Amino acid sequence: MARVSEQQILEALKQIPDPDRGGNIVERGMISGLVVREGHVGFSIEVDPARGPHLEPLRKAAERAVEALDGVLSVSAVLTAQRQSAGPQPTRPAPQGHGHSHGQAKEPLITGVKAIVAVASGKGGVGKSTTAVNLACALAAEGLTVGLLDADVYGPSLPRLLGISGKPRSADGKIIEPMRRHGISCMSMGFLVPEDTPMIWRGPMVMGALQQMLRDVAWGPLDIMVVDMPPGTGDAQLTMAQSVPLAGAVIVSTPQDIALLDARKGLNMFRKVEVPVLGIIENMSYFCCPNCGHRTEIFSHGGARREAGKLGTEFLGELPLDITIRETSDAGTPIVIADPASPHSAAYRAIAQRVWDKVTGNLAAPPRQAPKISVE
Repeated sequence: MARVSEQQILEALKQIPDPDRGGNIVERGMISGLVVREGHVGFSIEVDPARGPHLEPLRKAAERAVEALDGVLSVSAVLTAQRQSAGPQPTRPAPQGHGHSHGQAKEPLITGVKAIVAVASGKGGVGKSTTAVNLACALAAEGLTVGLLDADVYGPSLPRLLGISGKPRSADGKIIEPMRRHGISCMSMGFLVPEDTPMIWRGPMVMGALQQMLRDVAWGPLDIMVVDMPPGTGDAQLTMAQSVPLAGAVIVSTPQDIALLDARKGLNMFRKVEVPVLGIIENMSYFCCPNCGHRTEIFSHGGARREAGKLGTEFLGELPLDITIRETSDAGTPIVIADPASPHSAAYRAIAQRVWDKVTGNLAAPPRQAPKISVE
């Protein structure tokens, strides 16, 4: 396959006119953050905030122009509002009821999904992805139609955790068919790039990639979509909160103080963007020796339960540090699938049932619009 160059991409984008001011979007200086990695292209189109809402056709035209080039596997273009004043400004949620951000189309990014739940953590290494995958499998085992989106663009783990190889297909070259495993529809950046390829992308590229994995994947009707969020409180979390009306967020933490400090930040971030926090899960809560049965609380114990009480949210349950959970995850067959009768699987199923109960309670309430996250 031919390798596409930045110059070829810019030449293609010169064919896209600015509909309001004349000239093309390259000569107007509207293209920024151009990144090309192994045939995957990302860039921002900088526009005035007042023009953003009606420039979605321009964004799509730019994507189509680059997609037509030989050697291009995928394109992620995102509209980015130019700042009107110097210096960094804080972001904050606007009052509820304004569910669209500047630079985004007003139609929903994804349809046919009854509820979207984010599984998040304040820091990495707490077992969030393993938890998200097992919760998705537990929900599917209850007869629900389930989607699983790996939103960790920089460190996608879904292909390994579910034992999926190969790339998703597209019948028309525009809409991608999700991969399927264990009765779950799945999408991850890890399906599109080699496992050892680093994603060296700026924030707008991450936002664009997430929006594409929501908008350009044939998810079909789903009862629930589980989103495995990247750790922290950055672009991915804000993009999800801004782009889709999340039914709630589940926070995963280990029991020790340093992890709980970051979990608290994650929980407060979701509250600030008006996403209901469904509860906290304590992962790696304890370790039982498989030989003698002696229990050791390696990372302390009960910290997440106490933190949930302090923060006024529900404690959803605890899961152990266990070699079987690790082995089944590495093998691509989560423990809920590999050993559904195990006590660990029962714990995941109980948490999944509680999450579904809370989500269906939220669905009975008036629909919540995605908050507007504006820059002022």
